[in-house]
Order: sequence, then structure tokens, then C-alpha cells
Amino acid sequence: MHRKIILLFIILIASAAARAQSDTLSITLENVKYPYPVSFLPIRVEGQDIRMAYMDVKPATANGKTVMLFHGKNFGGYYWTNVIQALTAKGYRVIVPDQVGFGKSSKAFIHYSFHQLARFNKKLLDTLGVQKVTLLGHSMGGMLATRFTLMYPDQVEKLLLEDPIGLEDYRTFVPYQSAEDDYKTELKTSFGSVKQYYQNSYFTTWKPAYDYLVKIAAGVSNSSDFPRYAKVAALTFEMIYEQPVCYEFGLIKVPAVLFIGKEDKTIVGKALLSNEEKAKHGQYKILGPETAKKIPGCKLIEFENCGHIPHIEISEKFLKALIENI
Repeated sequence: MHRKIILLFIILIASAAARAQSDTLSITLENVKYPYPVSFLPIRVEGQDIRMAYMDVKPATANGKTVMLFHGKNFGGYYWTNVIQALTAKGYRVIVPDQVGFGKSSKAFIHYSFHQLARFNKKLLDTLGVQKVTLLGHSMGGMLATRFTLMYPDQVEKLLLEDPIGLEDYRTFVPYQSAEDDYKTELKTSFGSVKQYYQNSYFTTWKPAYDYLVKIAAGVSNSSDFPRYAKVAALTFEMIYEQPVCYEFGLIKVPAVLFIGKEDKTIVGKALLSNEEKAKHGQYKILGPETAKKIPGCKLIEFENCGHIPHIEISEKFLKALIENI
């Protein structure tokens, strides 16, 4: 009996430690505080009423220009705080949407496509009365910003891409997985798996300051609604895999700047590759210059000793380069 009590105590301690690592978060992040007030755009799509969350941050002294920030797949508007502050300090109005399927936006079961997400963002700008924007897209947001620019070139003043994914066609070397296969993988998400992925994929050196990113990404896995979140994550993975933009870079007709962390080795579907295949792909120090050549008049800015998220890993250098080239 004494041994059972001790065992129960150990289990309770371990459970409490796990919860301390990652609090339970709702899949629409109601209990995550964003840096600025969040509003919602109602959208009717595929017979469903959904909503798109966004921050609309106005500067104290406006310069008359607007910047729109598109987040990466594993993030939401919450990780743009320092970029918003830097831009508003220079007079820019900054619009920061959580794409449908991400952050505080609806986790809808719909057909996810970059074309459709671009239309949602166009509706947001039209609703807010914004005629022209500079787009800054990070990671998956870079693919979306590229698609938006191709669809609505007259509305884009400048295209800024921060370590965008999709610089190569993943279909040509990553084995195909169905959304159902991806869903089963997503269901295995845990604090440990997220932290390991972030440490190995996003940063050259891990710092405790990055833990909040893991806590948000892993916290939703404790929600009773997590299966819905996992399904949407699988659908958006499928979107990235099946809808490359790399063949259309030459069609971009607006000024463009490509910001690249030279140590970035991001590959969508990397876990499905052999070590030999991993070494052949996702080399941003090679992909960056190659992509810059494809985009007419594109300026390439490279950062040494930096991985996938320059605006966090080397914040001061990135913000300086951003302000100088916006």
C-alpha cells in the first residue's frame, strides 16, 4: 500500500511538471495575450461562417503607408511584436492577420489554398479601406505573400520575404503523404516534440527567450479540441506541399527584397527524408541567391549565423535592414 502511494505521488508530480511545461491553450488561443487589440473579420466560405483575427496597429505619427505581416505555419501574430513596434515607430500602419486556420482565427474544415487565403486578406484590406500595402511574409507567409502579389500586383507597393519556404518544389523530392497521414503525425504533438523541432530547425543556438513559442505551439495539444487543430494543420501542410510558388517568381512585377538567414535549412517534410536527401535540399545559403536571381530586380540581404527566424534570432540586425529597405 505504501509503495502504491509513493507511485501515485510520483505520477502526480510528473503530471504537474508536464503541465508546467505547457499550459492548456484553446485552439483559437483565447488565453494567449497578443501585443495589441485583436479584431475579427467575418467570412462566409463553403457554407460556413468563420472569422479571421487581425491586429490593426496605427502609429502615433502616420507616414501614410501600411505594412501587412504574414506569419509562418507554426505561428500567429503574437511573434511579430518587435517588428510592429519598429514599423509603427517609423510612422507605418501595421496590419497583422492570423490566417484562417491559424492563431486566433477559425480552425475551419475547408479547402485550404494560397489563392483563397489571399482573397481573405484582400477582403480584410478592402474592409479597412487600405488601397496599397507593403507585404512582409515569413516562412509560409512568404509563399502567401508571393501568391497575393501575383494576384493583386496593383495593391502591393513592395514585397519583402523573410526566409520564405517554397523556394524549391517539395513534391520533387519529399515523399507524398496524404492529409490523413499528416493528421496522424500531428496528433503526436507534445511539448517535447515541438521544442526539439524548434531547436533543430529554427535557431542556430537555443535561448530560454524562445520557450514562449514552444509553449504556445504545444499548449494547444492539451486541448480537448486538439484533433480539429491537428486536422487543419494537416490540411495546411498539404496546401504547402501541393501548391508551389517557386515557378512563378519571375512573374513578380513589384520591387522585392529577400531576407535570408544563411544557416536556415528548412525543408517541409524533412522528417520523411534520408540524411543524404536532407543534405541536398533546404540550403538557404544556396537557395537565397538562386531565388533572388529569379525575381526581377530583387535585392538579397543575407545574415550570417542566423537560422529560419531572423526577426527573432538577430532582432536588431534584421530590424535595421528592414527599416533601411522597406
